[in-house]
Amino acid sequence: MEKALRVGKVPADLLQKVLGRAPVDDPRVLLGPGIGLDCAVVDAGENLLVFKSDPITFAVDEIGSYLVRINANDIATTGAQPRWLLVTLLLPESLTTAELVEGIMDQIYAACREMQVSV
Repeated sequence: MEKALRVGKVPADLLQKVLGRAPVDDPRVLLGPGIGLDCAVVDAGENLLVFKSDPITFAVDEIGSYLVRINANDIATTGAQPRWLLVTLLLPESLTTAELVEGIMDQIYAACREMQVSV
């Protein structure tokens, strides 16, 4: 029986192995998947688009604000201006309330307004 991986990030050697098989056949992909690469960069013609996805775990207080700031910061490290945000919330089934969802989303909206990022 194969040993289960620890909870959290995938080990670097396994991540390198699977990312090395990623189909990146489009020459417009200027920066594709790789270890330590926090963003993807795509040539969209007259502009470059920077994409970022980062699961936020272990943060409890202000997790919505933290989510926006972590992702925006990683985009800013490329020299790009964060403009848009896609939100995916994965919340525990037995602990999730409407109040929790509304609170997290309100934090996200407030941080996005502050940074002029559209959701």
